Parts: sequence; structure tokens; C-alpha cells
Amino acid sequence: MKNIIFSALLSSILSVFAAEAADNSAKFSYFAYQGNDEYYNDNPLTAPGDYFNPVISGWASDPSICRTGDDYWLVTSTFGYFPGVPLYHSSDLVSWKHVGNVLSRHTQLPWLEGLSLDKGGIYAPDLKYNPVDSTYYMITTCVMNGKDGGSVNFYVTAPHPLGPWSDPVILDGIEGIDPSFFFDDDGKTYIIYKSDEHNPVKWSNYRALSIVEFDTASQRPVGEPRHFREEGVGPEERLERNEGPHIFKKDGSYYMIAAEGGTNWVHSEVCYRADSVFGPFRRWSRNPMLTQRLLKTNRRRPVTSTGHADLVQRPDGEWFAVFLGCRPWNDGEDHLGRETYLMPVKWSADGFPYITQCLDTVSLRRNIPGLDAPQHPGQGGNFTWRDDFSASELSPEWIGLWGDVKPYAATGDGLRLLCAPVDARSRVTPAYLGRRIQHHRFTAETEVDFNPSADESAGLLMVKNETRQYYLALQKGRVSLYRLGKPGHNDLIASAALPERHSAVELKIESRGTVYDFYYRLPSADWQLLAADVPAEHIATQRGGFTGTTVGLYATSLPL
Repeated sequence: MKNIIFSALLSSILSVFAAEAADNSAKFSYFAYQGNDEYYNDNPLTAPGDYFNPVISGWASDPSICRTGDDYWLVTSTFGYFPGVPLYHSSDLVSWKHVGNVLSRHTQLPWLEGLSLDKGGIYAPDLKYNPVDSTYYMITTCVMNGKDGGSVNFYVTAPHPLGPWSDPVILDGIEGIDPSFFFDDDGKTYIIYKSDEHNPVKWSNYRALSIVEFDTASQRPVGEPRHFREEGVGPEERLERNEGPHIFKKDGSYYMIAAEGGTNWVHSEVCYRADSVFGPFRRWSRNPMLTQRLLKTNRRRPVTSTGHADLVQRPDGEWFAVFLGCRPWNDGEDHLGRETYLMPVKWSADGFPYITQCLDTVSLRRNIPGLDAPQHPGQGGNFTWRDDFSASELSPEWIGLWGDVKPYAATGDGLRLLCAPVDARSRVTPAYLGRRIQHHRFTAETEVDFNPSADESAGLLMVKNETRQYYLALQKGRVSLYRLGKPGHNDLIASAALPERHSAVELKIESRGTVYDFYYRLPSADWQLLAADVPAEHIATQRGGFTGTTVGLYATSLPL
């Protein structure tokens, strides 16, 4: 109720501010991001067919993929960020371009305010094409972590992945998370999901997978769900969370794959096979079909926590898998979150798919024979990304917290952000536009033209969640760096006075993996170091939650 009242109050405040936007806004002339990871510099791609893993670097967790013709489409989780469910496109499985967002309207995703940023919101979207009605389906769960608990399962549809996407169809009777569609070749439709069903309880973290037939015309389940309680590796492992299931069909057999072991270093993917869509499914004797938990933890440049896979078949019949994984830094931490990787699928002598076995590694550089040179840089390796905000619409890479930031933003001649009376930790949408951090070593910078009042500020904000942030702020007469904790906990790290009369100020963050350096610069002057060796651990992935870290532009009228 408090969030509803606050949102209504905020709407009225914004209407008053609209006429005074020029006086109450900060103008950002550009935003530039550049990756500079040593591995990519030291290991350039030289041979035909070479590519870097991850293929989508930075936070791109729980990938789901589908193919129609020569086009591949991929979606990932967004949790408490908006727009929800980024849409990537590729014609070669390696070079991916962020082309849109599936949930881009408030009517499609009205539940985010009040939720935990990195534990609530959109989990594990699944993207499928139904040839029966020539329609794309995206099904997912909004987890109400931070409110009253529980979850909302729903799907949206579109005639094309680029949209327009429908408003949500709520799935009453589907109790659980991580639903996915399976469209059988007989025209029937099924939903498989991680169920709340857990009787009999085998151990504390045990849950079942459930499958139910679904009628797309009436938008309702058909009959009762069937529950599947087979362990992927075996009961002696007592692994948690058999989740993120997908079903596909090959040579008349039904294959079910699912993640097992939670989201940390024991994460894995397991496989089952059946002669009927309702089973009985038999686990593969050599499960897991993907994991890195058997490898030494102190190995050089490890990829860890692999799992939550989805499979796709190329037009030539070859199978590939996309899955999530992590690239921890030397001390086991990172700010990248869970990224999207690509590897070929192999088939065992007894007819089961697998990606790794035993001590196989997920390497950072791989080769696909016959792969043409990429048509665009993609989302892997080092690259530079810049936005001068000359377009009338925001680039799809930009994301906000808990809702649509468009009421605060205006583009076309730079970006103007209204100094909103909202804290970026309040679980209500602030004036913040961020992008995913995609490298251990990177530079992010902007130029802000701003004449703040005593309480106003604007600048670069780094966000892990609502209690872990860094803020490089341009304030009245000063530029300051704050470590932000829970609301009200603002630790001033460094501050420097600015000339009484100054125009635009440039701000810059340089990451060296485990530490950050923060800079500012006046026109025609050299960069000035404000703070060096600021620990990255404050906003590391390992501080909890399921997202990586974002960096972007922020403005507020609230005092620090």
C-alpha cells in the first residue's frame, strides 16, 4: 500500500516538474563504456571459426534459445530491472545483438516495485515458437521476493520476436517457478516447471518437476499435472533445486534437461529420456551432462557454476547448447554475474546429449568449423559501446530499477534526467539508466552539465542491489564519491571542490577487476583522480542475489 501511495504522489510531483525540467534536470551529453580484459588482448581470434566464451558477457543469466529459419533468438532473466527479458538475435550463434526487450510496458510487468532487486522479479524466461499458430511464446515467473512471497507465472505472445508482445496471460494453477513450453509435433502443448510439490519430502531442498498439458485457445491447463521426482545424479548427492526444465524431442524420444545443485559452484545440468511426454523419464547414468564442479578451484581463469542450459538444432542438424556460467576474478569474486556461454552438444553411445563429461573444461576460446566471420562485434571479447542520445528512443541496452524510467528521461539532444525525489535504494523507480558491466577491466564515463541546488546531485552510479552501490556524484560546488549501503547509510569516501563557475564536468570509473579508480575532469583540463583502489567487493556478485552489477546515469533531488 505504501508503494501505491508513493507512486501516486510521484506521478503528481512529476507533472509539476515537467514544466520546470530544464531547471531540475541534469544533461548527460554521452555515455561511453570500454572493455579491456587482459585475456582478450592476449588471445586475439585468428583462425576461421574462432569465438570467445561467453558469447554474451556480463549478466545474462538463465538463457533460453529458439530458432526459426536461419535466425536465432535468445532471452535471459532480469529480476527487478525494467524493461524485462532482453531479446538477442544472431544468425551464427556466436555474434549476438541486443535488439529489444520482451516486457517493455508497465502493463506487461506491473509487479516490480517493492521487490528485492536481485532476488525478486523475472526468473528464467523461456522462448519458443509454436508452428501450429505461427506465434512466439515467452513464459516466465515473477517472484514476489520482498513483498508477500509467492510468485506469478505468466506468458506473452507475439507474431514475431521483435513484437508487438501481448499483455500477460496469468497461469492460474501453475504453482512453482521456471515454466517452459513444449510444442509437440502432434499439435499438443505442454508446460513443464519446477513445482512446489514435494511430497514425500526426501531432503530439505528437494522439489519436484511437474508437467501439464495446456490449451493455448482457452489459455488453461488440461487435466492435472504429473509430478516427476527422479534425481538427476542420484539420491546420495542430495543436491538442491532441480529447476529450469526444458523438453525437446529427437528421433521419437522425449528428452528433459534441468539444472541441479543451486546457483553456486556445484551447479550442473542433468538429462532424462522417455518414450512418452509424461514419462516415465529415466535419468542418464552418466549425469551431469554439464558441470565444472569436479575441477580444481584454483585453476587459472576458471569458468564456474555452469548449468541452466537450453538446446538448439542448427539447420545442418548439429546441436548446440547455451548455458550460464561465471568468471570469478583471482580472489573468487567478480561483478559480472552469470553470463551466457555456447558449446556444441555431443551424443553418447546410448543416445543422451551432453556438453561436458568428467574433467572437460568450458574454455574461454573455442572454434566452430565453417563459421563465417562475424557480421558485427557481438557481446563477447573486448569492445566499446557509446551512446550520444541523439535518437528519440533509448537504446534497448538501457535498463532501470523496478519500473519504466521514461517519465524521468528525454533524449534527442543528449540525455536529460529529472532530479527525481527518489532514492535508488527505495524499491521505487528512480531516475537511473544503467547498462550491464561486461568485463573485469573496463572504463565507464560521461559528461554532465548540471547546476544543482543544495540537495540535488547527478552522476555515475554502480548498482549491485538496493543495499550495495557506489555513487560518483556531481553536487553543488563539489564532486564526491559515496559508498551507499542501506537507505540512510551514505559513506563519503572522497570529495573535491569545484570552481565556483564551471560548465560541464566529465566523470569516469576505471575498473581493475578487484578495485575501482574514480576520476573527474573540467573542460580542457586533465583527468583528476578523486579516489583510487576502492574495493570492488562491496558490489560483487558474491554478495548475494542473482544479478550482476550495472553502471549508469543517475539524478536525484534527495540529499546525501
